[in-house]
Amino acid sequence: MQALIQKHMANAIALRKPASSLMWRPDEPYKHPFYRWNGNADEWQPLQTSEPSPNRPQATKLAIYSWNIDFMLPHGDSRMNSALKHLEELSRQHRSDDKTAVVINIQECVPSDLDLIGEKDWIRDGFYRTDIDTENWASGAYGTTTLVDRRLDVLSCFRVHYSATQMERDALFVDVEASGQKLRLCNTHLESLALEPPRRPAQMQLIASHMHADDISGAVVTGDFNAIQPFDRTLHTDNKLEDAYLKLGGKEGDGREDNEGYTWGEQALPQLRQQFGCSRMDKVFFCGDGLELLEFERFGADVEPDGSEEDVRQDLLSLGFEKPWITDHLGVKAVFEIKH
Repeated sequence: MQALIQKHMANAIALRKPASSLMWRPDEPYKHPFYRWNGNADEWQPLQTSEPSPNRPQATKLAIYSWNIDFMLPHGDSRMNSALKHLEELSRQHRSDDKTAVVINIQECVPSDLDLIGEKDWIRDGFYRTDIDTENWASGAYGTTTLVDRRLDVLSCFRVHYSATQMERDALFVDVEASGQKLRLCNTHLESLALEPPRRPAQMQLIASHMHADDISGAVVTGDFNAIQPFDRTLHTDNKLEDAYLKLGGKEGDGREDNEGYTWGEQALPQLRQQFGCSRMDKVFFCGDGLELLEFERFGADVEPDGSEEDVRQDLLSLGFEKPWITDHLGVKAVFEIKH
């Protein structure tokens, strides 16, 4: 497994885009299109804003799912297909409810994942997507992508690429309007590891500056926050944000005994779990009077490749996992009421 990790890290470095080729300035918003499926043209077509639809039901709730699908494990297509199937099943209750709009944030997407996402009928029929290729990622190896319910009016889509990163990380923002409120939704993968100096505080501070913008009624950021150091526990309060898990009564554990909030560890390799314990890496922060938190939960435990893919399952088990899990992270989901 160590050799596999080293191989993928070397590949990520090799696929780092040269600074001279980048179209954006670090720490500044870079606007880019999002996409809607056109069945007549048989393609995903770019938009800058969504087209008004006065007959569209007005969403009064927002369900946000966030999940990191490990980019380093083999059989990426099989694992992403299983992840998307699980997300389809989980979100069906909300997609069939006229009052609840769905947003899905995914981290560690690889280029082939974008192709798979674009092929799913349930996504074509019900969602806008922020990416059809890696053009707006700083890395050609992996990045973030977001799916936005077409029942929401999308006002704009932009990224802020961090200057304080060694791993080509960014914040992906989508501004939407619902029930007369302008909401800002962010998907991010904060810097990994315990680097010196730390990168995550500067990254979250930059995100929060956009969440607290004067014209925004409510804002939510979700993702893999890589929260593994003491300072990570106060990134929300440091930036005047609420932590959804804590807001609804969750408690910070020590990483080894906290069996309520952790999102990483249980599905990691046993030796890594033994070494690092479990941690609440994946989080939901929010702010603003336009949103009221209703629910928070984890999802994605024990999701495995399809039972017909025995070779895939055996390959994953051969790496040392107790089960052929598709990723080492659990996902997080939050439901908000959109206040009028």
